[in-house]
Amino acid sequence: MDISLSQYGEAVDFLYARTGGGWKLGLERTEALLLALGNPHHRFPVFHVGGTNGKGSVVATLDALLRGKGWRVGRYTSPHLIDFAERILVDGRPAAGADVASWVDRWMPEIERVGATFFEATTCLAFDIFARANVDVAVVEVGLGGRLDATNVVRPLAAGVTSIGIDHTQYLGDTLEEIAAEKAGIFKLGVPGVIGERDPAIREVLRECARAVGAEPAVVLDDVRDVANVLVEDAGTTFSIVTKGAATADAGTLLRTPLVGAQQAWNVTLALAMLQIAGDPWTVSAAEAKEHLSRVWLPGRFQRFGQIILDVAHNAPSVRALAATLEAVRPARPLVALVSILGDKDWRGILGILAPLVDRFVLTSPPSVTADRRWNIVEAYDYAVTTLGAQVTLQSDFDVALGEAQRMAATALITGSFHTVGDAMLRLQLSPFEE
Repeated sequence: MDISLSQYGEAVDFLYARTGGGWKLGLERTEALLLALGNPHHRFPVFHVGGTNGKGSVVATLDALLRGKGWRVGRYTSPHLIDFAERILVDGRPAAGADVASWVDRWMPEIERVGATFFEATTCLAFDIFARANVDVAVVEVGLGGRLDATNVVRPLAAGVTSIGIDHTQYLGDTLEEIAAEKAGIFKLGVPGVIGERDPAIREVLRECARAVGAEPAVVLDDVRDVANVLVEDAGTTFSIVTKGAATADAGTLLRTPLVGAQQAWNVTLALAMLQIAGDPWTVSAAEAKEHLSRVWLPGRFQRFGQIILDVAHNAPSVRALAATLEAVRPARPLVALVSILGDKDWRGILGILAPLVDRFVLTSPPSVTADRRWNIVEAYDYAVTTLGAQVTLQSDFDVALGEAQRMAATALITGSFHTVGDAMLRLQLSPFEE
């Protein structure tokens, strides 16, 4: 059957139309749709990754390491930067538009019957594509929270939680402890779990949640591993992994990931721990990691393009990581930050972290953001000028703002929401897929 580009667009539009009314947490609609599909998620093993920040990096690292061992790997992430198909990859290649269109056409009545949301339907689509592609294993990123997230229908080989930050409080709770308990919902009876959170109090919440459901073993990464010799450069991050309690102080093999930032050493360590805890045949040796980490691909995370740095940093922890990376690599000045943040995020806190590090802000709003999610750039401008004492340009036209930022800067940092970075990548003709 010949599926046109317009039919793919119509299929994606149908899925997007399922976003009305906000998030509906719960597994019953996903389970009902998967049952109609023949439970495709039972046809391949899964590594399940949750947390607030670092999920995408851990998923990308798992994908690269597993593919390096010769496995056929499905990779499911969200959100996307430019193209919906970025969410569903098989061996680094996006889902075919024809497959998406024909699937939606076939299952539209069932999607409507069970009342599946956008994310629930997309999750089922991904699992069905993976099953049909005969993947050997899938790496699945949690969408929101964990306990009631649509991806939590899987029974994984191992579950990992990266870090916990304040985000989506209307769904997950107002405190780090409440959010941690929700994200710990991906731990399951008899399934190994790895906890990457480094704050002692919060990781203890995660540990207790894992124990309560019978996750076995439940390993706190900080108890068993450390990183050393961390060197952050424009082209990647070099480090070594230390096994705590080892008889020698040898820091082991020097590893390098193309992802930039000190936190990426911990993300790789978490990925390797998840593979190790899953046991044979999934374990990756240090020598294999050294060889295959170069394949890690994650667009929009401190991605350099000439004078431009693109970095999705949409909450305080991710912006603090960005700030630390900027201090490590010291990009050419003047450094001008084109920023747009969704209205429900802590944009004051984000601007406050960045203000001491940049020479000027260009505040704007990308066209792909719907009106109900846009921030008030006039209010943001007033705050940046009067409270932060920053040099600020206000430009509502995104294309003009992008041009002005490049014109004024030796280095232009484009950051904020996925919309901000994705819309900039589209205009800069940068592919979100492996090259």
